[in-house]
Amino acid sequence: MNISILMFGSENFLASLPDQIHNANLFSVETIANFNLAVSRIQNTPPDIILVQASLEGSMGLCCWLQEQIKLSWIYCILLEDRPQLLADQSKYGSNWELEITSAVLRQGADAYIWCMETLDATSVQGWHHLLLAQLTVGSRKVQKYRDLIRTNDLLSAIALADSLTELNNRRALEWDLPRQIQNARTNHTPLSLIMLDVDYFKKVNDTYGHLVGDRLLQLLSIRLRHNLRFQDTPFRYGGEEFVIILSNTGCEEALIVAHRLNGIISEQPFAVNNKYAINVTISLGTTCLGPNDDDQGVSLLNRADQYLLCAKATGRNRVIGTHNYLSHTSHLQTVSPYPLSVDRTLTLCNCCALSHGIN
Repeated sequence: MNISILMFGSENFLASLPDQIHNANLFSVETIANFNLAVSRIQNTPPDIILVQASLEGSMGLCCWLQEQIKLSWIYCILLEDRPQLLADQSKYGSNWELEITSAVLRQGADAYIWCMETLDATSVQGWHHLLLAQLTVGSRKVQKYRDLIRTNDLLSAIALADSLTELNNRRALEWDLPRQIQNARTNHTPLSLIMLDVDYFKKVNDTYGHLVGDRLLQLLSIRLRHNLRFQDTPFRYGGEEFVIILSNTGCEEALIVAHRLNGIISEQPFAVNNKYAINVTISLGTTCLGPNDDDQGVSLLNRADQYLLCAKATGRNRVIGTHNYLSHTSHLQTVSPYPLSVDRTLTLCNCCALSHGIN
């Protein structure tokens, strides 16, 4: 494991450290002698270990600053004492002067404190070199534990955000990702749309063939959906046989096109769930796009797509209904179906969707 070290000190002081620190196979060392540059470097690319030269201006300030950074608490900070004037000041502290100074330094933020000079007990250079290498070992262990924890957390997060049956993202992942995508869309002034879809008559599949066949059907449908989405589209299993797809950088009309294409892809070929059954499936879809009055969490966006999906199911299934152009809550709403509609039926669909949102 290669450990990254940030040396807050001079090049000359770095040269006085043990030869092992200069072994590129063990450590990656960078030297910075400016406080502000060091803080910027730590924030942008946090090192594993920080070595601080005590005589350099801002040394204790850096230790104190690091102590306050909760998100950087895993960094191991070693203060290297090279100020000979402390020896002259020992009378101020009495017989326990070295312990008093050490405890004060550790309280201010350093994880370890090493005297890099000959003290009254005649500590040799070789002695503090060994002590520093021992502290680097301690810091390396801390870094390894942190990395193991990160890997474990990443694995647990992946498990928590994945649907075990379909291997798509689950509803919890949607609740995390949708607000983020809404924020990105508004920050970058790009459109964002959403599709909510449902498998038609899925209960009949379970009742006729059993739940294992139903589960396999959902797996195959998820695979077909995933393989026919664009790179910017993110599918989620919302629950049961219901799915949500976030369409980033996609406007209302384009979302309808995507929904129609998915509707055709699902219905055009039966799903061979096993050697015995090939089941024809259709889906109903509701589409909508982000509007200026939608909340940041995406609740209104999801609710609107859900209402359009309910309209699609209530008026015959196997169809797409959604927003053609959403500028405000008083915008014109258009419903879209794969089948020709009479004028009367079109008005019925528009009223169904409009009433769901309080639109007259």
